[in-house]
Order: sequence, then C-alpha cells, then structure tokens
Amino acid sequence: MTINKGTLYWSRGCVTETDKEGEMISCKAVKNCHKLTVYNWFRNIPADREYDIFEVRFKNTRKGFYRNVNGIDLKENDIVAVEASPGHDIGIISAVGPVAELKFLKANPNVTDARTADLKKIYRIAKTVDIEKWQEAVSIEYKTMIESRKMASSLGLNMKIGDVDFQGDKTKAIFYYIADERVDFRELIKVMADTFKIRIEMRQIGARQEAGLIGGIGPCGRELCCAQWMRNFVSVSTNSVRHQEISVNPLKLAGQCSKLKCCLNYELDTYLDAWEAFPKIRQIETINGTIFLQKTDVLKGIMYFSAAGSSQIFPVPVEKVKAMIDSNNKGERFELHVDSNDENDSEFKSAVGEDSLTRFDKNRKKRKNKKKPAAATATAATATPATAAVAETSATPAVATDPNNKKASENRRNRGPRRNKNKQKNVNKKNES
Repeated sequence: MTINKGTLYWSRGCVTETDKEGEMISCKAVKNCHKLTVYNWFRNIPADREYDIFEVRFKNTRKGFYRNVNGIDLKENDIVAVEASPGHDIGIISAVGPVAELKFLKANPNVTDARTADLKKIYRIAKTVDIEKWQEAVSIEYKTMIESRKMASSLGLNMKIGDVDFQGDKTKAIFYYIADERVDFRELIKVMADTFKIRIEMRQIGARQEAGLIGGIGPCGRELCCAQWMRNFVSVSTNSVRHQEISVNPLKLAGQCSKLKCCLNYELDTYLDAWEAFPKIRQIETINGTIFLQKTDVLKGIMYFSAAGSSQIFPVPVEKVKAMIDSNNKGERFELHVDSNDENDSEFKSAVGEDSLTRFDKNRKKRKNKKKPAAATATAATATPATAAVAETSATPAVATDPNNKKASENRRNRGPRRNKNKQKNVNKKNES
C-alpha cells in the first residue's frame, strides 16, 4: 500500500511517516488531535501499584477498556492491537494508570472492584503489517458510507447512515444510523454483506451523538462539548431556559444538532439554589402605594419593582423584600426608601463600546489646501466691489484686524477690485476695431 507522506488521519488522531518511495516507516499518534481528550492528573504522582487497565480510543468518540494480560510496557499514544469479536482491532491508548481505572469505574457503576472485572485483552503493540491493513480499511470508509446510503434509499428505508467505522483487521464494520421510527433493516444487511464482504453491525444514534461524531466549533469559539469531553447526554428542557431567565430564541438556544444546547444545564443547579432565597410574590403594599415586581436578578439577589402608573424601575434587595412581606402579613405597610447607592450598584455595567476600535490608530494630520487663498483672490476679481471687499478681508485677516493698517484697508475698499492690465488692453483693442 502506498501512503501519502505526512497523511494525518483526523478521525483517529495519528500521522504517518513514509520514505521517498511512499512506503510507511511508522505511524504516530498526535497529542490532543482527536475527540474526547484525556488529561492525566496523576502524571507526576508515583503509582501505589501496577495498573493493568488501559483506555483505548478508536474512531471519533468510540472508546473501550482493555486489560494488559501479557505485561507489555505500554504508555499513552501507543498504537495497539486489541481483542475484538471476531478478530482484532487497532486503537490508540488514551488513558493509563489510575486515571483509566477511575474512568472504568465511573462508566460501570455496578462494578465494585476493577481488578476482577471481565475485560477484553490487549494483544500486542501494532506491527507495520497491522497498521497498513488498518489504514486500508480507513481509506474505504467514506466510499462505503456513500454506497450504503444509496442502498438504503433504494430499499425505501427512512434512515440516514451518518458514519462507518471499520475494524482494524478489515473484517467487520459498524454502521451508525439515525432514524425517527423503528426501521427493519434486515434486507439492507444482506445486501451490504454481499456487496462489501464483511460482517455488518448497525448502531442507532441520536442527533447529539451524530454531532459528537462530526465535531465542530460552537458559538462560544471552543470545540463542541459532545466531541471534546462529554459522553453521557442529559436531556435539556425549556425549564432550564426559564429558570435562568434566558430569552426563548430558537436560533440562539439550538446547537449544531438542532437540539437545545447541553451547556444550558451547566449552571442550572446554581440558579435553582439561588431561586430558593426569593419569595414568590407579584406585588407589595407600602405606605407610598402598591409596587409591582418587574424583573429579578437571581445571582445578585435583587428584585426590581415599579410603582403603579410609573415607568421608573427601582431595585430592592431580597432581604428587604422579605421584611416588607412580613409587615404586610401583620397588617402593616412598610415605608420604602430607595437608596441611590443601591440603585447605582445594581445597574448592569458593560465594558462593550467603552473603547473605540480606532484607539490604536495614529492621528493623521489633515493636509492644508494651499490653493485656497488664490481661489479667494480669483473670486474677488470677478465679483462686485462690495463682495470683493468682503472676500479680501476674509482672505487676509491679518491686514483687516491690524489697527496700524486701517488706512490701507480703507483705500482698498474705495479703490475696488484689482483689474488685470492685459485684459483691459485687449478689451480696448476690441472696442476700437
């Protein structure tokens, strides 16, 4: 197999090194160039014992836990051949030591002791022959996906095949599909098995899982959470939006999967705890009259009210609101005094727009037009005596405002506009002819 030099397999996170003839020398994993990256928090801490459980990643977000029964010296980013059913698969080690064991216990809460769990085996570090066959399988995945979509469409199945993941030994493939209803794909499996000559496994996934397989950049500017670290998808409802007082805008609340964003649940517990300190009221009776609740700042602990028939909104701390409610329950009316300091502190301040975008640009000096005095003189020559005098005074302000030259300026006004002697001679010649 001839491999292009420096080919980077994004779905697996590895790159190949080849010689001048195009033959592969080695295949190395690229750090953090894959989905569901793992940070080893125990890197600089000596292990208390030997750990034989390793986490191995495959294509996109598919991972598995395997046991090193042969005692091979393994480390992160090693490409290994692991047990599969049937045959073997090729993957890259993503977590070792106590991190891998903790992740296994978290993924399998029913297991109490990881050392006695029944896990598949790690056979060996992948050889050159194994990697070449693995990359042959990877190179035909996209073509297989397109052909399988055509087969499903010809059979009239209401399903979408989103991805194909070949096993390392090229004997089996996993087809990921999305369907709104139950699909009978038995006939499709027969057609694909006869065409591709491999074992077929169909896995149904949701829209969120598909977004994790594809990957991408979210509106926050970071990689999608479902492709970076998230494995368990918790349902997101509109109650999360309501508790956080977010405007219901489907274009802003929907993610790449066209569902509500998973990050709407990240701060939900904080808001729910904060809401418990707020009383459920709509209006309060005071000595000055009835005030009505307009909005609430949950994290600051401030409630905004307005008086009847007034559009002015003023803030009231939640502790003061509780005292006002207690006085109303006793049949008394609370005297409300709005503190200007509280009002200024409660106002929302944004730094957006305070600094100009051109604050780092150099101030360019405007070039002075040197032809303006000449233009003023030209207009004075063609204008009436009165307007010419005004033009001259505006063009030569120093002479007009100088008290020592008053007689000179008066003589100019009486004399009228200057005339060109050559033009006057030409006019006289024309009159004579």
